[in-house]
Amino acid sequence: MRSAIVLVGGAARRAGGREKYFFTFRGKTFIDRLIDTLKEVADEIVVVARDPGQCERFGHIGDIRCISDVRQGLGPIGGLHAGALAVHGEYVFVAACDMPCIHPGVVRLLFDAAVGYDAAIPCWNADMLEPLHAVYRRSALLGYLEEHESLSLRAMIWSLDTRYVGVEKIREIDPGLLTFTNINNLEDLESIDPAAGHDTDDPRDPC
Repeated sequence: MRSAIVLVGGAARRAGGREKYFFTFRGKTFIDRLIDTLKEVADEIVVVARDPGQCERFGHIGDIRCISDVRQGLGPIGGLHAGALAVHGEYVFVAACDMPCIHPGVVRLLFDAAVGYDAAIPCWNADMLEPLHAVYRRSALLGYLEEHESLSLRAMIWSLDTRYVGVEKIREIDPGLLTFTNINNLEDLESIDPAAGHDTDDPRDPC
């Protein structure tokens, strides 16, 4: 069984306080695009929000579970902990909610690369990693997250038996490496889609 965790619990400060997961790109919200992609490659999808109130924002999406952080205020580490407790698959793909172009073929590659390791992490070079577009072994995540001092994802990766997957290998599947597109604000969104740039408070609104 393969699982996927989507982290949505950030405070959206870099997006001017707006909810990035409801930004739209090519007629679909980020979260809807991401969920549709992950349904192709994962047997279960868990969305991790910061609290039950935020979870209510995703009630319109079928075939997923939304849970909230067990330990509040820890950032992505807290979301990973809650998600790892909730999923059932041995290997888990983890994604941030502000990546609307994730490629299903790249996710499959990472799942395959992770077999026999604690994690498969895309890397641009020794210092530039993609910890929130990666696959982890659930038991390894839980083993680290039950007792840890650092909130750094990099420290977590270094503590695991990690397989690093170079972007040149990923480029064979996604030549433009669009899978790593990360949208922090509306200006970023407009740079990849000039017709975009409108988020919505109504998740049912297609544009």
